[in-house]
Amino acid sequence: MDGGGSDEKDAAGSTHLDSLVTELESSEGQLGATLRAVYDESKQGVFLQLLEGRIRQHDKDIERMCNHHYQGFIESVNELLKVGSDARKLKVKILSANDEFQDAGSKLVKNGDELIALRIIQRNIAAAMESLTFCRPVLELYAKLKDQMKERRYYPALKTLEQLEHTYLPRVSKYTINQMMKARIPQLRNSIKEASMTDLRHFLEEVRAKSESIGKLAMDQTHFRANLDISRRNTSDAAPSNTNTQLPGVDMDKSVQDMVDFSPIYRCLHIFTVLGERETFESYYHKQRWQQARLVLEFPGNQVSMSVYRSYFHQVAGFFVVEDTVHSTTQGLITKKTVNELWDLAVSKIASALRTHTSLFNEVQMIRSIKELVVQFCCTLQSFDFQVNQLYDLLLETKEQYCELLMRTWYTLIKSVFSVDNYSPILLKTENEAKLFAKSFPLTEFASVEYPFFLPFSEFVPSVYEQIKEFIHSCAGFAENLNLSLTETDDMVRKSTNLLLTRTVSACLSEQIHDNRLSLAQLVQISVNTTYLEKACEGLSAFIAEVTGVSSDSSMLPRIYGVSSFKDARADAEDMIYVKLQNQVNEFFELANYQWMAPETARPEDAQASQFVYDMVSFLRSTFISLTTLPEHVAMTACMTSCKHIARELMQLLIDEPGAFNMSGLAVFSRDIQLCEEFAGECPVKGFTGDQLLSAFSPIRQIVNLFLSMDWSGYIADFGTAKTKYPQVRPSQVAKVLSRYREKEPKKSLMSSFRGSDRDRRRLLEAFVKRLWELDAEGRADQS
Repeated sequence: MDGGGSDEKDAAGSTHLDSLVTELESSEGQLGATLRAVYDESKQGVFLQLLEGRIRQHDKDIERMCNHHYQGFIESVNELLKVGSDARKLKVKILSANDEFQDAGSKLVKNGDELIALRIIQRNIAAAMESLTFCRPVLELYAKLKDQMKERRYYPALKTLEQLEHTYLPRVSKYTINQMMKARIPQLRNSIKEASMTDLRHFLEEVRAKSESIGKLAMDQTHFRANLDISRRNTSDAAPSNTNTQLPGVDMDKSVQDMVDFSPIYRCLHIFTVLGERETFESYYHKQRWQQARLVLEFPGNQVSMSVYRSYFHQVAGFFVVEDTVHSTTQGLITKKTVNELWDLAVSKIASALRTHTSLFNEVQMIRSIKELVVQFCCTLQSFDFQVNQLYDLLLETKEQYCELLMRTWYTLIKSVFSVDNYSPILLKTENEAKLFAKSFPLTEFASVEYPFFLPFSEFVPSVYEQIKEFIHSCAGFAENLNLSLTETDDMVRKSTNLLLTRTVSACLSEQIHDNRLSLAQLVQISVNTTYLEKACEGLSAFIAEVTGVSSDSSMLPRIYGVSSFKDARADAEDMIYVKLQNQVNEFFELANYQWMAPETARPEDAQASQFVYDMVSFLRSTFISLTTLPEHVAMTACMTSCKHIARELMQLLIDEPGAFNMSGLAVFSRDIQLCEEFAGECPVKGFTGDQLLSAFSPIRQIVNLFLSMDWSGYIADFGTAKTKYPQVRPSQVAKVLSRYREKEPKKSLMSSFRGSDRDRRRLLEAFVKRLWELDAEGRADQS
């Protein structure tokens, strides 16, 4: 059985190898699988045997087939040989055709390559055109953005940038230009912001530079609109200003926006608003304007010239005109509260500067010009709705200083009037000259006179009166446009006028009256002048009412009490007349040179009056003739005081003159008294009755008569009684004169009336003098 199984197995293996050989014969592809199967079975030898057997079989098949077809093959070969020549010809033709075909193909390939390249270019161009179609609006918008920035149209540029970023760039998101422009957008935005800030800074610099011009224009325009004719005095007879007349050099149609381009600030505000940085912009603008405000409000040093003040107020006005314009043309960039804070700062700075510098002023016109400038400034700022009451209050404070300066100025003016006056009555030659004079000074009491005519007063009366009216105009002019009522203005002018009269005019008169260089005639003329000046000034109350515009009802007008100062000046002048007369008398007495111990041979009745007494009496006669222009009581007082002063001087000579005197010397002295008594008896001025003037010499006459009569016992016996002959002779005077008397003539001496020895006479003399002093003491005790 084992042998049978081995044979079956060998048969199966042989069959498989046969199939592999068959497969190998029929296969046209790879032989690896077949060969692998042979090697897997490890029957390479058997397979080769089978393969060689198959080759041999095929060789036999081929030989048999060839033998079978040999004749046909020979014929075919012969035919093939015949065909060889034709084939060679065909080959030549084919080679030629091939060459031609190769040439044509090369050209075709070349043209095809060119066509392909052109097709690629065409496709690229189409793609580029398509891309450009998408990118063109972006590029155009970017070009527009660059043009706007170049033209400094930053706000439209910012709008274009926003449109580019949010609308157009998303459309080209797949292109590189999208990324490039997105990277550029922040830079462009910063460039716009920086450029707008640069414009803003230029705007702030321009505003700072043009503030003065802006303020000047605004103040001039306000001056015109309000008809503030500041340069003229507010007189009642002044022609009203023509409100329709254009001020020279003022363009009423010009505005601040014509002088300054505000577009940078508007652009910058819109740009920062769009960028979401409005608060940053507002903070920057406020900071810059506050800094500019401090610079503008800082007064330039201690200069006090009018041009400096004018420039200062023009700059401040210009600053606030710009602020008001910005406030009204922007939406909330600066609030009214901010503007008011700036204005409060300005008011405090202006007030401080004015208080500091006005104290340095020493010219009335300077303060007047400053006041007018401040009023114009206030009216301008008030038209822009700023509160200016504090500045008006400040001007009212300045009013006191203005009045003080007016007083000082008018003191100088009135002093100059006094210095140039000739103190002679004014001559009016014709009626026309009188009418012309009456326009500036009231002449109602001299209406019916014949010309030429001498007015009783000198030139300083109308001159001082005119200066007083000028002072009133100056006071009223300062009160103009200070928001004062007519009554308040009137009260201010009246108060200042009263001060002028009571302080300035009175002081000038007092100084002039007490000027030692004035002659007696000039003092008399001043006294007369004060009378007529007082009468003229009584009409000042109505004149002030006319200037200030209050009711001119004389029954309601307050009285100018300062006019009464002329009475005091007149009284002072009268006193100085008395003093001047006394001084003149003293000058004559300084010439006195009595020979008290005259020779006894001369008879008393032959005594001659002293020359100085003759001269003094002549002087007094001529002087009292000139006193006729004075009131009667003044002339009488002058005459009486002069006579009393002469009597006192004579008494002083008799009592206090050093050295002794005798009866001959006393006779000369008595003759001088007699000459004075004769002068008094003539009554050189009107108004004296009887011996009223002569009584001034009674004391000196009685004491001289006592010594001449030697009635000593009668004097002592009758002293203090009604029957005494010497009621005005005091015992002390007798005692003093007695000490000077030197006895020369025994029979008429004092001691001879008492009789006795020399020792007894001396004892009696001592007792007599002692009795005189006792009587004097008793008299003083009775008086007390």
